[in-house]
Amino acid sequence: MGPMAQRKPNDRPAIPRPAARRLSLYLRELSSRLESGEQTVSSKSLGRSLGLTDAQVRKDLALFGQFGHPGRGYAIAELIDSLRKIMGRDRAWRVCVVGAGNIGRALVSYDRFRREGFEIVAVFDGDGSLSGREVGGIPVRAMSDLAAVVAAERINLGIIAVPREGAQQVADALVAAGVRGILNFAPRRIEVREGIGIVSVDFTVALEQLAFQVAFGRDDADRSDGDHPPDAEAPMRG
Repeated sequence: MGPMAQRKPNDRPAIPRPAARRLSLYLRELSSRLESGEQTVSSKSLGRSLGLTDAQVRKDLALFGQFGHPGRGYAIAELIDSLRKIMGRDRAWRVCVVGAGNIGRALVSYDRFRREGFEIVAVFDGDGSLSGREVGGIPVRAMSDLAAVVAAERINLGIIAVPREGAQQVADALVAAGVRGILNFAPRRIEVREGIGIVSVDFTVALEQLAFQVAFGRDDADRSDGDHPPDAEAPMRG
């Protein structure tokens, strides 16, 4: 196996959720270092910048293949390419948003999604009075159009930005329409069948965790978790 060889999907062991989440942190830190002109990085240096041990970094990466060069550490550009392939970031993802309220509008207007390969191509809402109005230059469509638009636009991922009462129904509709992954901003747990990826983000839980750290002086808290959804559900499912 070469210095940057990756395991085939059917050769991989089950991936722990924390390790899967840390891949995003590794990719972001590596990209920042590459932009600053660095070409190589050691597991110790990478781990220190993220509040992790070098052993944890090596263990995480070993789940996906053999990386690095003896005596030189990791070639940053090569590792970035490998991580992007592992995470599905080497291709474009077409996304729809369900919910044209405050959260939905903010998500559609977030330019970085497109730059990072996530293109929001459709917006839906159950309020018929919003149909035809534009959100971030995208017309709002009725929920009755969901299945047809998902198929026509080849939408891979769906974002739920509706009140908690309607979140499960929206999830069911997205799955039935053929969406393979869901990002859920509704403050409730939703259930999907096996093979559908789901990550939930609960802002209240995030603030509660922050308040806990401040209230109890948690200086020893794991700072590497700060940018993860506090209620993330099985990002490697399926």
